[in-house]
Amino acid sequence: MKENRYDDPRFFEKYGQMARSQKGLAGAGEWHELEKLLPDFHGLRVLDLGCGYGWHCAYAAGHGAARVLGTDISQRMLETARARNPGPSIEYQQAAIEDLRFPDGSFDVVLSSLALHYVEDFQTLECPQPTVNTPHDLKPLPQNVPLSRPAEYHQW
Repeated sequence: MKENRYDDPRFFEKYGQMARSQKGLAGAGEWHELEKLLPDFHGLRVLDLGCGYGWHCAYAAGHGAARVLGTDISQRMLETARARNPGPSIEYQQAAIEDLRFPDGSFDVVLSSLALHYVEDFQTLECPQPTVNTPHDLKPLPQNVPLSRPAEYHQW
């Protein structure tokens, strides 16, 4: 079953109180290391799986990406992304990661941060193969866990 806690009003409100929600990439504990792994986005087509508020979409667009597609299962997340991180080269689409289908070569860079742990079965994914190889190609792990959570997270 595809998980979408973020359209629950109480959960979404609590998520909005986290530093990463309020400060963007500057509030994300992992950002200073993740940024080092990202390629030069100039002229590239980028797919962000589980884009949330669209912070990585805005970063890619701001660093010269020709086209950025941010996808998320949550309507609330996408509404926030469109409001906080719009841009002429950014498009947002509602879809679960498991439901996305794109031909190989559709994107130069495919990225995802703190979203792949919601995918129940990686064998069902049909992620397009990016056209750009970087020295730091990232491989999905079976799980990933946010580095910071509010103390009351378990009660959401």
